[in-house]
Amino acid sequence: MKLISYNINGIRAAIKKGLFEWIDSQKIDIICLQEVKAMQEQVDLSNFKDAGYHIYWHAAEKKGYSGVAILTKPQPEKVCQGISIEKYDREGRILRADIGDITLLNCYFPSGTTGNVRQGFKYEFLDDFYNWVEELKKTRSNLIICGDYNIAHTENDIHNPVSNKKSSGFLPEERAWMTKWFSNGFKDSFRLIHPEKTEYSWWTYRANARANNKGWRIDYFSVSDTMADSVKEAGHYNDAVHSDHCPVFLEIE
Repeated sequence: MKLISYNINGIRAAIKKGLFEWIDSQKIDIICLQEVKAMQEQVDLSNFKDAGYHIYWHAAEKKGYSGVAILTKPQPEKVCQGISIEKYDREGRILRADIGDITLLNCYFPSGTTGNVRQGFKYEFLDDFYNWVEELKKTRSNLIICGDYNIAHTENDIHNPVSNKKSSGFLPEERAWMTKWFSNGFKDSFRLIHPEKTEYSWWTYRANARANNKGWRIDYFSVSDTMADSVKEAGHYNDAVHSDHCPVFLEIE
């Protein structure tokens, strides 16, 4: 099974840039999109439906903001929007799909780049989400948790760790959370396959960063320890240019 996670920074713009054609060429089973920035009824999804995808959506209350979607060929037995915490759910950040014995969470973690208020909100989210997943693990042990985490974990996940040491997304507290996450029941699928490789999933639009590959790896497929042996490949499609992010992929047996 092949999955991708892709922060598309606006699905309508990405479709105009050839998103469907690219996805169709890759033969992907499950697509997890973040920052769709639209209500489902605002988007022409007919090509995806014709290609056999079941479509599930969790939009933000605020128009043109946030939002996540799952497009999947295997039909889920259960789909849930949010985590029953209103301040996050109104921003359209988590979408869950249970497919067989696997639970997939498509996530768009908050960014703290706009200042202290949102950085505090991000820290609250990290703690609340961690605790929520701990409860979920008691009944659903095979978890795939993908999306834009908005955190580069290690110095190997960011082009200039020294100059970014005080930047949101690479703060010591955020990185410590990622270490805790990957030490308590989850594996970073990319690092399972490529322990030392340097690849990025996001580049600022400024200063020709993408052409110079001055990026951050902030998009992940976390897999529960119970599924680690199922991971066959993981990586990035750096040639896909529908967004300031690129898709990350996971292949499982």
